[in-house]
Amino acid sequence: FDEAWQRNQQNQMLIARLDALAHQDALTETANRRAMESILENAVSQQKSFSLIMLDVDYFKLYNDTYGHQAGDECLARVAQALKQSVRTPDDVVSRYGGEEFVVILFECSAKMAEQVAARIQDTLRVFAIAHSASKVSNCVTVSMGIAGMTPGLSASQLIAQADAALYRAKEAGRDRWAV
Repeated sequence: FDEAWQRNQQNQMLIARLDALAHQDALTETANRRAMESILENAVSQQKSFSLIMLDVDYFKLYNDTYGHQAGDECLARVAQALKQSVRTPDDVVSRYGGEEFVVILFECSAKMAEQVAARIQDTLRVFAIAHSASKVSNCVTVSMGIAGMTPGLSASQLIAQADAALYRAKEAGRDRWAV
């Protein structure tokens, strides 16, 4: 019995590790894109109320060119940490979308509250003060953000497209800001 119990415990630990590998971005310890897309599709199909923030690290290519790719990885991990500290509840989802892009899903959150989270993200990054001498907007790492709110009839891909369009408006307006 003891051996069977031990084997069961080991199997449970292996399953948990495999689940983390399948759903978590190893570098940033946030949800990976696959997990985020699944959560997003589920929220849309259940007609949940939420807002979404898509964000991009400003001038990240210049960061990598200046400090190197290892420092770039460390920077992304620190940005993810700032995002996780800035969300409102454990139910909010911070995920790496790809490269230097992240998506934050804020459940039961109006656009106005999402803007408050965006401001908190900026404030947290200012406190972290990650040096970025090559940035054209600040001497520290900044992000540009696009905010979109779920409305009935929108698909997950349409919501992502709206947030992405808002993100590019924020970049065109000078970066280190958000657009709705």
